[in-house]
Amino acid sequence: MMPQTPAARVCSHCDGFPVVHITTGATPGGQRRTLAATCPACKGTGTRTTPAALARAGK
Repeated sequence: MMPQTPAARVCSHCDGFPVVHITTGATPGGQRRTLAATCPACKGTGTRTTPAALARAGK
């Protein structure tokens, strides 16, 4: 029998979209300038560790 691993929980702050690109405007040549913004809560992973898992890990 295969061991069952718990499904990762989706980050409640970014809803699983950990990195977004924000348009800052267009250059004179017509290209778009963008900045990448990473979710500070999950640090770009899109998932969160449950409090019970943190307690078991001793963090």
